[in-house]
Amino acid sequence: MRDSDKPTPAEQQPLDSTAASRRGFLRGMGGATLASLLGVSAIPYLRNLPDGLIPVALADEAANVTLAGKEGLVVLNDRPVNAETPPHLLDDATTPTARHFIRNNGIPPANMDADSWQLTVDGLVNKPLQLSIADLKKNFEVITRELVIECGGNGRAFFNPPASGNQWTYGAVACASWTGVRLADVLKVVGIKPGVVYTAHYGADTHLSGQAGKLPISRGVPIAKAMGDENLIAFAMNGAPLHPMNGAPLRLVIPGWPGSCSQKWLTRIQLRDQVHDGPKMTGTSYRVPNRPVAPGEKVDKKDFVIIERMPVKSLITHPATGSEVSGRSLEVRGHAWAGDREVRSVMLSIDFGASWLEAELSEPVNPAAWQHFRAQLEFPQAGYYEIWARATDSDGVSQPFAIAWNPKGYLNNSYHRVAVRVA
Repeated sequence: MRDSDKPTPAEQQPLDSTAASRRGFLRGMGGATLASLLGVSAIPYLRNLPDGLIPVALADEAANVTLAGKEGLVVLNDRPVNAETPPHLLDDATTPTARHFIRNNGIPPANMDADSWQLTVDGLVNKPLQLSIADLKKNFEVITRELVIECGGNGRAFFNPPASGNQWTYGAVACASWTGVRLADVLKVVGIKPGVVYTAHYGADTHLSGQAGKLPISRGVPIAKAMGDENLIAFAMNGAPLHPMNGAPLRLVIPGWPGSCSQKWLTRIQLRDQVHDGPKMTGTSYRVPNRPVAPGEKVDKKDFVIIERMPVKSLITHPATGSEVSGRSLEVRGHAWAGDREVRSVMLSIDFGASWLEAELSEPVNPAAWQHFRAQLEFPQAGYYEIWARATDSDGVSQPFAIAWNPKGYLNNSYHRVAVRVA
């Protein structure tokens, strides 16, 4: 394994063994005991709850830590800084900058001056360019798009056996409004030479070791993906300069693919005649087995393939898990997205999947934006309930109930579950 493929020291921390023991203890409890712990008289559809699955309301909670310019994010580690957003704080149609998650691989640059920033576009091109942000604004069409960015490891915390890395739950995803120029427009101007197959992206962040010239991450995408209209070289976020922790003053936004493709603090785009081999591009980084594997199965490195399109997924943003519901009716809201595809439907269940209700689903405001869903749910009696969400994409592929386990803990798109107590 190359050093660049190893988890950072902060990412190597194991799951809390106390939490794991607590989950095992809870699985052995009867219905009456579980209801008592939940503070309700009954769990009406308990008979439908699959064996081994505990009520989501009893999952371990993480404390919120305040970050400059951010609101309510849960910090997973501080070197590098990684923080996710609780689902109920993602209820806005467009994710506010203060609630956009943070995924860093190294140390952000000290200098983020937009006026002096330079972007180099070179490699196998006819006319290499060095562009300031002012050049980008002057020489290319400036557009604004709402685009989903999701970390490839979002949902890793629920893998069993556990996978090393940041233990994201649900909140390593966002759909902000980005302003910039099309990556494809810039590549057309420099001229793509025959034989180009991949881009390579470089940022100004530095490796945690402090070693000069050692990059924390440098990934890329196939040239066909790079030429899509949805990809931006962005210099604004929600109508303002980028937040420092979200890549100020310049970044890539490659929606629908793992967020690691969307290089922050962007300084260079190189065109190559091979699959890029930068840090966290080789080995098993951002790769999954080329076949389904059993939980805990050992997989040879040669059998891993690079993650490209992210899978279909949904997120309930209202109510917050653990909410108390007065009355028997409740509006449920959330978002759904599907990588390079659109979402065709979102279904909701309150009886542990025994029956499903179709939610009202909006069209995306533009390609690669998430879609919003809502539904009015009716509860038959007081007690503990879980609201489950299941999205289906435009190719007919639905979210699975169970996690498709892989050694690195990527691409968990199993149902989102939210707990409510009906008074």
